[in-house]
Amino acid sequence: MSQEFNTTNLPFSLLEPSELSMLKNSLDIGYYQKGENLITAGEAPEGLFIILKGKVRESESKGGEDEHVFVHYSNDDYFGAWSALKGKAMHNFVAEEETIAHILPTKSLLELVYSNPGFGDYFSRTLAAKTEIHEQQGGDQGMAEFMLAQVDGETMREPLLAPEDATIKQTTALMREQLADCVLVKKGGRYGIVTGTDLLNAVVLKEMPLDTLVADIASYRLITVEAGDYLFNALILMTSQHIERIVVMKEGRLKGIVELMDVLSYFSSHSHVIGLRIQRASSVEDLSRAALGLNDLIKSLASHGVKARFAMDLVAAMNERVMSKLFTLLVPEDILPHVCLVVMGSEGRGEQIMKTDQDNAVIMRDGLDWPGREVILEKFTQTLIEFGYPECPGNIMVSNPYWVQYLGDWTERMSRWASDAKGEALMNLAIAVDAKPVAGNPALFKASRNWFFRHMHDNDLFFSHFAKASLTFDTPLTFFGGIKTKDHAIDIKKGGIFPVVHGVRTLALQHRIIETNTFKRIDALVEAEVLPGQQGRDLAEALSIFIQIRLSQQLLRMDQEDFNDSPNHILADSLDRLDKDLLRESLQVVKEFKKTLALRFHLDR
Repeated sequence: MSQEFNTTNLPFSLLEPSELSMLKNSLDIGYYQKGENLITAGEAPEGLFIILKGKVRESESKGGEDEHVFVHYSNDDYFGAWSALKGKAMHNFVAEEETIAHILPTKSLLELVYSNPGFGDYFSRTLAAKTEIHEQQGGDQGMAEFMLAQVDGETMREPLLAPEDATIKQTTALMREQLADCVLVKKGGRYGIVTGTDLLNAVVLKEMPLDTLVADIASYRLITVEAGDYLFNALILMTSQHIERIVVMKEGRLKGIVELMDVLSYFSSHSHVIGLRIQRASSVEDLSRAALGLNDLIKSLASHGVKARFAMDLVAAMNERVMSKLFTLLVPEDILPHVCLVVMGSEGRGEQIMKTDQDNAVIMRDGLDWPGREVILEKFTQTLIEFGYPECPGNIMVSNPYWVQYLGDWTERMSRWASDAKGEALMNLAIAVDAKPVAGNPALFKASRNWFFRHMHDNDLFFSHFAKASLTFDTPLTFFGGIKTKDHAIDIKKGGIFPVVHGVRTLALQHRIIETNTFKRIDALVEAEVLPGQQGRDLAEALSIFIQIRLSQQLLRMDQEDFNDSPNHILADSLDRLDKDLLRESLQVVKEFKKTLALRFHLDR
């Protein structure tokens, strides 16, 4: 093992030669046996640690033997900078095996931070990103490590290639054999991609023969990144393009595929590859082990400084994969093309972070004969409960026959809800219009959605009734613009989140916008000039702040007895000055948005 310090990695590559010389002269080497603490929570660490050999866990002790592990560090990883600069460690860092590490003393670290603007700015940015969440988790290496991670062999899969003359039938068999959900095919010097959904649509909807060349149904408008690009850039690209995989190239040559699941797996933990476990699960038991790791993923996202708005997209994708996989495992293969599983409410909008109640339904092809349907769907619901997805108090789940309907009955029911547009009917409709297909045949869902858009076209009376719900709850602001609390708390969902979500939902329905995510709906409304650009940006920022503050408080309160009774309560006195100011300004945005809705839909309060 070489004991030479690697100066080519960021942030050390930012140092000048004289500073590198000073760094090397300051370095010490520490040896730690398995179970030995490198850094102890509550104490000032020696400095910055860089692992030469071994493995270290960052953990939190909750008393006795109860220990929660946040992340693992191995060769060339570093930790302790945040703790050293703050003068106090939030977590324990314990050797999981015999470990050797370089130690840069705190004094030397501070000298380099102050002497080199680039090096200092690097840590300043990291600390700034961590400050907002250090009370909840106190993650150490943080967002910077993730931002600098590259697309490489650890996050990239070998591409599955189908011969140019492969048929749909042959390709389906190949994908099943390799447990893959996509395949690449080359035609005329260009690579195209084919997913499992593409194969299903080709055979079921377009009724194409099984001997059709798979190259003829491939999509050749590939979204690509270069090998060695930042993983963060790949993730942003997938999110903005609404895709779950991206092709990796190197100097024009195909190198691999990066899946959204793989990215998630990267920063949940190198030792817990959740996404791959979901993908490769061949039984309910396999899937259970992956699903039960999602809560730790959420905590890991927070401890790594990932913004709540961004984390929602990632967690939503994982939840969808779990539910889709479970549905596919339980429902007979010959039934799947004739049914569609949809998730609704906040899950349908992709705006969940902490696991909340199930809201799901099944739309079936008219006249479908499905033997054993009730037993299968009851098992689906109960298994999700075992996976950690709570039972819906309103029984909005596929185990309830009310939420398992033929396509014709489903559209008729939505029509009745729209005609009533108050009370339970309003709630059911609001949940249903946020639906998103996650398994089975999405064409059934799209048919119901398109019917509803046509049915509601130019129905001003309906939209007026529907929009009025946005004004149900008072905005928690005093006459002079301060935060108005009850028992030192506000209900962030009623006071902030719901008015934005439902108001934007109403405008999106009125203008036949198919997006369900509130942020994407806002973008579409601005693009359609329904909302002014500045108001759209303010609404998106306000909603993001509400969600971020709620997540922070939920992570702090999740072990308290009253948490489940009041998951949306924000203790205003516990917020720092900055968060209080942001919350107050965001509530002011909500207040102004309500005025816009009242004017647009002629609502009297």
